[in-house]
Amino acid sequence: MLEFAALGEDLYRRGFAGDTLNTCWHMAQLLGSYAQIGYCTKVGTDAFSQELVDFIAAGGIDTSRIFRDTERTVGVYVISLAGAERSFSYWRESSAARRLADDFDVLRAAFAGYGLIHVSGITLAVIGDAGRANLHRALSAARDAGAAVSFDPNIRTQLWPDLDSARDSIRVMLQVTDIALPSFEDEALVWADADPGRTIARLAAEGVREIVVKNGAGEVAAFSGDAVTRRPTPVVTNIRDTTGAGDAFNAGYLAARVVGMAPDRAISFAQRVSGAVIGHFGALAPREALDAFRAILHLAVT
Repeated sequence: MLEFAALGEDLYRRGFAGDTLNTCWHMAQLLGSYAQIGYCTKVGTDAFSQELVDFIAAGGIDTSRIFRDTERTVGVYVISLAGAERSFSYWRESSAARRLADDFDVLRAAFAGYGLIHVSGITLAVIGDAGRANLHRALSAARDAGAAVSFDPNIRTQLWPDLDSARDSIRVMLQVTDIALPSFEDEALVWADADPGRTIARLAAEGVREIVVKNGAGEVAAFSGDAVTRRPTPVVTNIRDTTGAGDAFNAGYLAARVVGMAPDRAISFAQRVSGAVIGHFGALAPREALDAFRAILHLAVT
């Protein structure tokens, strides 16, 4: 999406972002040449769409799975800040990404060759019933070929016709999910979970084998290898904009797991990455802010 991030009164910086793109972009910066990162979406043929593709490519991300739609363009959102807390205004109706999963064969081919595929609940919400069915089949085929699937439910209730539709679609998605990265605030709202432990129990019962429940400044609860662990979230100072905090956590966690870190260490790493990202305006941190984290991952694999 085209992002307008608030920098001050009546001042905005134009950029590109979106939950899965935020995760993908930060993973690419963290992992560098260790892993090939690709992004799969659909954009238009207009100037903004081309700028988005160029931006993604400049981040070291493979754009060969970005498809074109001559009738549509990119979505737009504006970040409004109250202190460091943010709210969003969206314009999605003309977004080509809504048609991303219209063709099952194209989507299945796009997933071929990748070892980890990350999906969000926002994608589920915007692609419609037919798209969700195609996505489920394509992810099933990718898992049969050896890929793992990570899923952040990232529930935006305004994108769904009702909560029952969201719940039904998420339950189906969990059937093809290996790593779940929910936020407790969303889970409590949609599922009435009393605490993160309840979220873990519910997702584990659906067959998800690795679960990390983000909880803002609260402790992170996780499940892996039949054990539940909890890790406090470090205090972060100099917060400027919390946009993309969860996406950055996802990126840090998944990048750490890709290089072989155990889940507990990956959570700690992800917390630090997220803390660095929210020290900057907008959803994406400057590359230099991630240098130390990239070095940590490099040491983990040497």
